[in-house]
Amino acid sequence: MDGKNLFETRTTYRLIRLEYGLGLVIAAVYFLVHIGEVRWLPAVGLFVYIDLIGYIPGAIAYHRSKTKRIHRGYYVAYNVMHSLATQTLVVLAWIWLWGPEWALLVVPIHLFGDRALFGNFLKPFALDFEPVAHPAYSRFTGQFDAAPAAPAASAARPEPSHR
Repeated sequence: MDGKNLFETRTTYRLIRLEYGLGLVIAAVYFLVHIGEVRWLPAVGLFVYIDLIGYIPGAIAYHRSKTKRIHRGYYVAYNVMHSLATQTLVVLAWIWLWGPEWALLVVPIHLFGDRALFGNFLKPFALDFEPVAHPAYSRFTGQFDAAPAAPAASAARPEPSHR
């Protein structure tokens, strides 16, 4: 993917998930190594609140909807709550207010787990709230996968003249 081609191939998507998987493993190992020092009430609360605010209301609305089109606010809530930027601010605020603690590792464990294990990233408004292949994307990937490899960018550009 690049700034002109805002999509992932199956391979690049898997590689991105693998990167988040590495982050998940690192956070989980640190969590497990310090499990005796984890305060469980904050750990459970920090892990669950992301989905209580950001996913569950939208999922309920989506499954109740006959058209499967739900208000954009559910997408915004999901994206805000599942944003690494938002959750970094939450963790920093927690550290500022109450100090650092091992329970905070559940935040990256949750986000990295969503991305690595389930393949869930931020949700665009044009797609269903729950994972469903968009017909236009299905057509595109079929055409993209069947097309021969694109010529190298340098081959498509004329050589500069050296006058």
